Amino acid sequence: MGLFDRLLHRPKAEQPPVVVEDAGPGVSLVESPSTAPARAAHPVTGSLRAVVPDAAEESALRGRLETDPNDENAFRRLAELVRRRAVEGHRDAGTAARSADDAVWALAEETARSGRAWFALVEMARLSVQQDREGALRRLATAAERDPSGRALGEGLSVLREAGQPADALNLGVGHWRPKEHDPEVGRQLVQAALEAGRTSEARRYLESFAQYPDQARAGRVRADLERAVAEASARRPSTGQFPAV
Repeated sequence: MGLFDRLLHRPKAEQPPVVVEDAGPGVSLVESPSTAPARAAHPVTGSLRAVVPDAAEESALRGRLETDPNDENAFRRLAELVRRRAVEGHRDAGTAARSADDAVWALAEETARSGRAWFALVEMARLSVQQDREGALRRLATAAERDPSGRALGEGLSVLREAGQPADALNLGVGHWRPKEHDPEVGRQLVQAALEAGRTSEARRYLESFAQYPDQARAGRVRADLERAVAEASARRPSTGQFPAV
């Protein structure tokens, strides 16, 4: 046998095993090249992840949102899928993040077309509150109007507080808070916003409105926590502001 024939028919060297980073449940941490599923490198982190067919899941999630546009779990999972798809091909982290946010914005905008949708409006406000304050406030007000339970209002107050805008949270809450109908946690958000804005007298006044809650056992637990916070704030500095009582 000549040299060429020996090279052609020599045994192939065994390939090293594939080590899978960030493996999820049910995925082996070490797989041979012949059995490993197709994988794609994350464009920013470079880590390998299993390529999962998302089309069927995405279709099912969109169906759930058509039935209930405020299905939070369905929206968050679908947002995860569109974010993952949006970053494909982007190696710059900043560009990838903007593309991901744009994809979630498009999803929220589509979902918010339903007259029952409020969760998508809250997410749009969360994405835009720093760049478009007025637009975010309009979306949060619309969300609060669409949701008689008060959940949308509580989420909106949280968005504004996290964005460092407690005064805007107070304005939103004063116009939409209904202690007799809403969960006590909405009142918690409002009292905390007042404290963060340095308006302890207003925080105390909102706290007194907790007496209107039908479920006084639950309201009492929330109120006890807030009374301590109001007392501490009063001891630190004098109260200011003259917001109307609720």
